[in-house]
Amino acid sequence: MSRAVEANFDGLVGPTHNYGGLSEGNLASARNEGLTSSPRAGVLEGLAKMKRLADSGLVQGLIPPHERPYLPLLRQAGFSGSDEAVIEAAWKTAPGLLRKTSSASPMWAANAATVSPSADTADRRLHFTPANLLTTLHRSIEGRQTRRALQWAFPDRQRFEVHDVLPMQPDFADEGAANHVRLCAEQGGPGVEIFVYGREAGEAWSGKFPARQTLEACQAVARAHGLDPARTVFIRQSEAAIEAGAFHNDVVCVGTRTTLFFHEKAFANRQGALDAIRRVADGLFEPDFVEVPEAEVAIGDAITSYLFNSQLLEWPGEDRLVLVAPAETEETASTRAYCAAMTAGNGPIGRVEFVDVRQSMRNGGGPACLRLRVVLTEAERAAVSPNALMTDALYARLVEWAQRHYRESLAPNDLADPALLRESREALDALTQILGLGPDFYPFQRG
Repeated sequence: MSRAVEANFDGLVGPTHNYGGLSEGNLASARNEGLTSSPRAGVLEGLAKMKRLADSGLVQGLIPPHERPYLPLLRQAGFSGSDEAVIEAAWKTAPGLLRKTSSASPMWAANAATVSPSADTADRRLHFTPANLLTTLHRSIEGRQTRRALQWAFPDRQRFEVHDVLPMQPDFADEGAANHVRLCAEQGGPGVEIFVYGREAGEAWSGKFPARQTLEACQAVARAHGLDPARTVFIRQSEAAIEAGAFHNDVVCVGTRTTLFFHEKAFANRQGALDAIRRVADGLFEPDFVEVPEAEVAIGDAITSYLFNSQLLEWPGEDRLVLVAPAETEETASTRAYCAAMTAGNGPIGRVEFVDVRQSMRNGGGPACLRLRVVLTEAERAAVSPNALMTDALYARLVEWAQRHYRESLAPNDLADPALLRESREALDALTQILGLGPDFYPFQRG
């Protein structure tokens, strides 16, 4: 068994971070639609969280933001002329489309891809499948650039396999690692991979909010990654959770090592789900289930506080897991009380650390949304692009870059400002130099 650690690769918040209210079923996104955002505060909050984890001794990486506004989609939609003319015309006749092409949603790296570590795959390579995110237009444009970013961060083809997205068709609707959990006895040893889906292909769906992940997408990713069927389980998310605003499983469930931390209403068949996990884990480890009862934390509180959209981490020097939760979890009475009682006991979660990521939270993304978990052996870590890993020097450069290039505030009508396009491109061009992304990483650089 190779020695390995679970690294976190966070999405870097983009210069056009705004509250567009584009994500159906995401209650926070809808509730804050039209508010004035602060892109600079958003990127600095994200960087501070990354720095906190890196300073603790955890492996922390980053994934660069995408080009926004995304002019290729506007041109495909029939707008023509100069870039400035395209933005002006789109704002006048299709402002909703301009808002969608301006979303900084790639910051939520939990949706970037599904990841299977080399200990689980048939060819003993680390596999990534970028999510197609086809349920929403503003996210469906991310896959190609995400794949390019992952190939930059994980360039060694002998050790890493970055697949293409699944077919852009509703049967294969895929939202990435937000619907995937891996449990194991040791990070470098074999584990079990848990895929959570909301519906099956072709199923009639009458729910208030969309079920974004299909069983068929989960199965396709598992096949492509070469996972052992005996160590893989597919579990259905409960319709009650989706209706309450759990648009992804990671809003009601998070896990690492042998621990699965979840809400009572997370799964359609709770007992069947737990039995299935025990079955695939048999012979490897005994799962630790930490179930939060509805009577102690109502699912509505769990979702608004983002108790489960937290990072569950093996913290260096501590013998129990640490839950890195948003400040909103501490500010919600029921979740604050639950966390205090949980950590006072002798269960697997020993401490909760609260972090301020309010700019992300107002769009419905907590600490877990901002990161993609990647289990790396020592050899694989050495093969990661050095500029993709957080260091003191890189942090200082990125803070200076953000303070120079990001706006303090961004109101909804500011998306119509052609200067925002120029500022965003200048920021990404400068980031290209800092991270060594190459001269043609972004579409605008390729002409």
